Amino acid sequence: MKKIMQFSISKSDDYYVAEAVDFPIVTQAKTFEELISNIKEAVEVYLYDDSAEELGVVKDPSLFINFEIPAYAQ
Repeated sequence: MKKIMQFSISKSDDYYVAEAVDFPIVTQAKTFEELISNIKEAVEVYLYDDSAEELGVVKDPSLFINFEIPAYAQ
């Protein structure tokens, strides 16, 4: 069973967007702090009703987040 759910984060002009790598989970927010909260909530909703085992994920997985920094921001 997977113990880690990986997310990739990008930023558009107005929003941060997080997409899970191996799961159909996508969320967005105007601030990075709000996005982290939204990711946690989206994972809870996705794993609601003890479906984690059916999906091959431990009940309380760690979240691994990759954040892409655009070249113009460096």
